[in-house]
Amino acid sequence: MADNLSEALKTLKLSSADSTSDSVESCLDCLLKALAHNNVEASEKIQEMGVLPMMPSLLATQNSCTPKVANIIAELAKNEFMRSPCVEAGLIPPLVQLLNCKDQEVLLQTGRALGNICYDSHTLQAQLISMGVIPTLVKLLGVHAQNTALTEMCLIAFGNLAELESSKEQFASTNIAEELVRLFRKQVEHEKKEMIFEVLAPLAENDAIKLQLVEAGLVECLLDVVGQTVDSDREEDVAQLKTASDLMVLLLLGDESMQKLFEGGKGSVFQRVLSWVPSNNHQLQLAGALAIANFARNDGNCIHMVDTGIVQMLLELLDRHVEEGNVTVQHAALSALRNLAIPVVNKSKMLSAGVADVVLKFLQSEMPPVQFKLLGTLRMLIDTQADAADQLGTNCKLVERLVEWCEAKDHAGVMGESNRLLSALIRHSKSKEVVGTVIQCGGVKHLVTMATSEHMIMQNEALVALGLIAALDLDSAEKDFVGATLVQVLHKLLTEEKSAPEIKYNSMILICSVMGSEPLHKEVQSLAFIDVVSKLRSHENKTVAHQASLTEQRLTAQS
Repeated sequence: MADNLSEALKTLKLSSADSTSDSVESCLDCLLKALAHNNVEASEKIQEMGVLPMMPSLLATQNSCTPKVANIIAELAKNEFMRSPCVEAGLIPPLVQLLNCKDQEVLLQTGRALGNICYDSHTLQAQLISMGVIPTLVKLLGVHAQNTALTEMCLIAFGNLAELESSKEQFASTNIAEELVRLFRKQVEHEKKEMIFEVLAPLAENDAIKLQLVEAGLVECLLDVVGQTVDSDREEDVAQLKTASDLMVLLLLGDESMQKLFEGGKGSVFQRVLSWVPSNNHQLQLAGALAIANFARNDGNCIHMVDTGIVQMLLELLDRHVEEGNVTVQHAALSALRNLAIPVVNKSKMLSAGVADVVLKFLQSEMPPVQFKLLGTLRMLIDTQADAADQLGTNCKLVERLVEWCEAKDHAGVMGESNRLLSALIRHSKSKEVVGTVIQCGGVKHLVTMATSEHMIMQNEALVALGLIAALDLDSAEKDFVGATLVQVLHKLLTEEKSAPEIKYNSMILICSVMGSEPLHKEVQSLAFIDVVSKLRSHENKTVAHQASLTEQRLTAQS
């Protein structure tokens, strides 16, 4: 075999591209045979003999040898060590050129060759994209839809190229959505559907393509897959149900595609997805709740959904998962409730429906994603709702848990949300009882720390809450204020250049509020706050400057 190969390679080197194609063809057959017998050894020999640089000219003259040349390149490029030599020999441009030919065997072998050369190399894949292979391949998929091998070659190529961001715009300018949906409808085999899914998932991350897929009818295909697989225990059906429902949720992440499917809440797709929530299948429950969370991305949709009883559906789902305890379903249902609670008109309706009570059942959860959504949901619900803030703010179990989570150093999101909810309970209730509960459970020091947050909105929420604590129950809070070095924190906020005007304003309001406490008053004097405040009288923000004058008068009067 080795001798035959050496002979063939020598002959090939001597034959120029215009010599009798018979001799070239028999040499190529010998090469293919050798590669089939021992690919690695034959590849090394081919590289040693320096045959690769001849390949571009063999590719350039299209004849009966062309598919064999492309096939040889495809076989060589299965080896990682051969890929760079193939690129250096200048094989990519002539191969790309061949994608425009009509011969299906040439197309198939060319696709394989390009795929193998560029396998796992983002740089080379990006080069192919810039050479315009995407529109060419999409066209091939349409023209040769009957050719299974070619179709698969295109799908594998799309799967690789779609991972690159630079490909998305090119894909969006073709009719890839229609072609893929058309292909999907024809498939009966599980493997084929899987191949198409693998292309659809990365493409559907692009908003323009999301809309194209919806318009091409992908959603109906996905709903059919769900219908066919929902009651099956077969592993492949379970996998397909998950893929189809996940893809459905992904399509709803685009604003335009989501609104198109919502159809004012009357859309058949919207209705079908709602029917997933009460199902007994965890994957469908999850997808249904995530879909509602996505539909709930604007106020109009949220108001419509709350008015049509969707909250009850989510509460029943959550109730089932207090025991069943599926964390992903809990997280998704809480996300949906949090989004639905954003419009002001929904808050009181959701509170009357008992949302807060059901959400509180998950207080014992040890899962940070669930804790995070639970906190966000409660915070949205009590915004501007004094009675609810009062009721929750005097719930010792809740406040104790919040104080515990304020120390969740490993989970910044949970820590931030706990602090914000603690502050919100005080700000929205303005109640002495709530303030008393927060002091009693040890929450004050966390609010003082929150005032030093890098997020201005959190600093502000903390200062307003601390101001209310000082105004409503300074005596009880005094010890905590001293222990948490509140006065030093305020001094820092007032002297720092980068503090926003509202932070300076609320810090001065708080200084005035703590003056009624003797130890705090002493600290204010020892840190020479009068000097700090008098400098702020010339602040460019008029409200800050005015408050500085008032604070200075107050400090002077009490010094």
